[in-house]
Amino acid sequence: MADEYKIITSPLSRKFTRDGVTIEILIYRIDADPSWQLEVIDAEGGSTVWEDLFETEQDALNEAYQTIASEGIASFRRDPEQKLH
Repeated sequence: MADEYKIITSPLSRKFTRDGVTIEILIYRIDADPSWQLEVIDAEGGSTVWEDLFETEQDALNEAYQTIASEGIASFRRDPEQKLH
């Protein structure tokens, strides 16, 4: 029987809009692991998932905002296969 884990979604997950582009910032973890995963979904459903995990959910949100500030929100418009920051 496979282990089943509960996914915990951070209350810091949110939709974010800048320059007319809206993305969804998802921050989550499994109950058996204290590290947080960061994923950004663009308006077309393309997903960007970070390889590295984050110690806190705030660290994950800060990384999303830093990426938006340095690369622009349009940097998340990608083909669904392109991922991993």
